[in-house]
Order: sequence, then C-alpha cells, then structure tokens
Amino acid sequence: MRGEYKVPGGKLVAVDVETDEGRLSRVALSGDFFLEPDDALDDINAALTGLPETSTVADLTRAVEAVLTDDITMVGFSPEAVAIAVRRALGHATGWDDHVFEIIHEGPEQPAMHLALDQVLTEELDAGRRGPTLRIWEWGAPAVIIGSFQSLKNEVDPEGAAKHGITVVRRISGGGAMFVEPGNTITYSLTVPASLVEGLSFERSYAFLDDWVLGALADVGVNATYKPLNDIASPAGKIAGAAQKRLRGGAVLHHVTMAYDIDADKMLEVLRIGREKMSDKGTKSANKRVDPVRSQTGMAREEVIEAFKAHFRSRYRTVDGAVTADERAQAEELVRTKFGTEEWTARVP
Repeated sequence: MRGEYKVPGGKLVAVDVETDEGRLSRVALSGDFFLEPDDALDDINAALTGLPETSTVADLTRAVEAVLTDDITMVGFSPEAVAIAVRRALGHATGWDDHVFEIIHEGPEQPAMHLALDQVLTEELDAGRRGPTLRIWEWGAPAVIIGSFQSLKNEVDPEGAAKHGITVVRRISGGGAMFVEPGNTITYSLTVPASLVEGLSFERSYAFLDDWVLGALADVGVNATYKPLNDIASPAGKIAGAAQKRLRGGAVLHHVTMAYDIDADKMLEVLRIGREKMSDKGTKSANKRVDPVRSQTGMAREEVIEAFKAHFRSRYRTVDGAVTADERAQAEELVRTKFGTEEWTARVP
C-alpha cells in the first residue's frame, strides 16, 4: 500500500507499507526531500515498523520524532508529513487524487444566499449526499461579510453601509470582515471531507487547501504566497483572505475572498478598520493593505476566474456540476430563518 503527501511549499513524501496482524510490518519512506545523514532514512523506517495500523497522525509523528537526534536534518518535509503519508497508505486519510471534485460556477446570488449555500453544500457532503466541491461565487449585490464571532457594531459603520447600499451578512466561519462588490471580487468555496485534511492542524490545513490557488495565481503572473494564519499575499500586498468551518461530522468548508479590484475609499467608509489591525499588518493605510489582482495581471476578472478553473482541472479530477433543486430549496429556507435575519446578523452586537 502506498501513500503520498505533498508538503505545501515543500517536497513530496511517499510511504510504501505492509501490514501483518494489525501492525506495520514493513515501512519504506521515499520522496524528493532532503535528509542528512543518509542512514536516518533507515532509522525512520524502523521507528514506524511494528506500530499498530490504527496509530493516529500524532502517534506516528511522535515515533518519528523519537529517533531524530541533533545531527539529523530534514529539509522540505517533517515528521508530521511522514505520518500523514502513512495514514494515506493505510486508507485512513485521503489525497486530492482520491476524489472527483464538482466545479459549480453559476449566476449571481444575493449575499445571504451565498452563505446559505455554503452551509447546505457542506452539510450535504457531511451526510454523504454530495462529493467534494469547488464553487465559484458571482455576487448579486455589494456586501460586507463579517466573521461568525465578530461584533457587528465594531466592524461596520451603519451610516457608511446605508450610504453605499451595502448589505451586511454574517457567515458561519470565523475570521475577519470582507468588503465585496460585484465585478471587483473573486470568491470561491472549497468543500472537502475530513479525510483530506486528516492529521493537519487548522493552520496547516489553510496552507494545504490554498496551495492550488497559489499555482493558479502564478499562471496569471502573480507571485503569491501563503501567509499564516489565513492570508494570501504577494510582494505588492495582501491579495486574499481565507476562512474555515469544520462541521461535527468532519466536513470542511474553506472559502476565500480575493480582491480583483477595490474601491478603498468606499471600503473605509463602510468598515471600521482600527489602528491595532493596521499596526498588526505593518502599514498605516488600508489602501496599502490590499493589492488587487487586476493591477498585477491586467486581465479581465472573467479571464482570471477561467484561468483558476483551468488550473484546478489540470491538477485534480473534476466534473462540471450545479446546485440541485433540493439544495437550493434548503438554502432559501436558511436565508429566511437564519442568514437573512437581524437575529443572526447581530448575534454578536
């Protein structure tokens, strides 16, 4: 049995394993990583041999760490990466190639409907009625989307929002407020099973799930990097922010809002961006915090999105899909009872 794990920004780790009576009877680690001295490879293999095949990522990681003496150097991978590859070989964790991703790119929706669709599609995956999905959003109205735990009054200036006709909605994931306008924003949701991020911390899962879009940005001429905890940045400035929600059943919702273009003056009238946040980002001006994709590519928004979809298709197995009638009906009910209500939007006043 073989398992592979590509470390975000690092190297490929592969492990071939055999089992006997519930234990790892043979382990062979390989990959394009760097490891010194050479015989450390044998030490790692030996450390994993004999462990129960039910060992968790934490168990396997500790076993590898136990044999890493001060003279051993690992470059491009880690004990955790080895553990994830072992879990994949045993069928407990999955890789991108184990799934077929449905790509959904439909017409404009109102902000509350987008948030409702996110919840519904994630719950449907959790229930086994839908597979992994990449959904590209088209915006039917300008909006501010605040994080699940943010204070409404601390994040949004109601006079500014009213002046510019901005709808304020609250999502189910944490993180910060996002200012979006149709035509100026690229947003997508990635809904995946828990097995794809099995053993990854929240921080590592952000980098793992954002890795494909870094390649997509490179295709359109943007040198982008992941910046912990949940930002995507370039040398010219921040490009996008990500947020995640994990359901009790394990399904993961990972959505990203990217600035294609931005009206920074309008944003400053609508969002209350405090001095502490500015200081944390190392700048004194909100205009300098975000550098839109348009200025770095010169491409139309639609061209950028099509390039993103093409890149995703080139890396993973995909099919074109759509929101089903039942999913849409569920989402409409959630708009009525949750996302479109003042009670939900102001649940943290």
